Amino acid sequence: MLKVGLTGGLASGKSFVGQALVELGCHLIEADRLGHDVLLPGGEAYGDVVREFGSGMLDPDGTINRKRLAGEVFGNPERLAVLNSLVHPPVFRREQALMDEFERVDPRGITVVEAAILIETGSYKRFDRMILVVCEEAAQLARACERGLEREEALARIQRQMPVEEKRKFADYVIDNSGSREETLRQTQAVYEALRRIEL
Repeated sequence: MLKVGLTGGLASGKSFVGQALVELGCHLIEADRLGHDVLLPGGEAYGDVVREFGSGMLDPDGTINRKRLAGEVFGNPERLAVLNSLVHPPVFRREQALMDEFERVDPRGITVVEAAILIETGSYKRFDRMILVVCEEAAQLARACERGLEREEALARIQRQMPVEEKRKFADYVIDNSGSREETLRQTQAVYEALRRIEL
């Protein structure tokens, strides 16, 4: 099985490309979704995060308020590192279990792991190939604001992420999502065909 990392900055279009790859026949693992799952009550990281960050992070129903938690660590590298140390290990374990299952049922398939910080965490080393999705900053900002972020918050998040030019050095394929959906799908199809040609 070919293991492929899919990454990109805030609101760059990673999820759109990921879903397009699914429609082409790939298996997709969304790391953000796994991150949400391990923070749910009963999830592997829930108890540790509540102990570390306090019950003030909880909503009345006992769930972790992820927006409040994000506000606690945003702009504080030390606290973010602590949160990542609690969340990333169980996420990696879930990813590996899913990859093992996909390989069992489809040994010649392609599994794509979509995550925002594959390069920053060094996780890119676990993959056979890396896809980077990029788009113009103005488009990133517009999309982030459509999702409910304030413009200043979105800009601050983008500026704190690794610069795109730095990320390009780690990418085997770059998909530019600045144009039309059709153009992005055309590029995604070309990347998929290139992946299919790889001999394992």
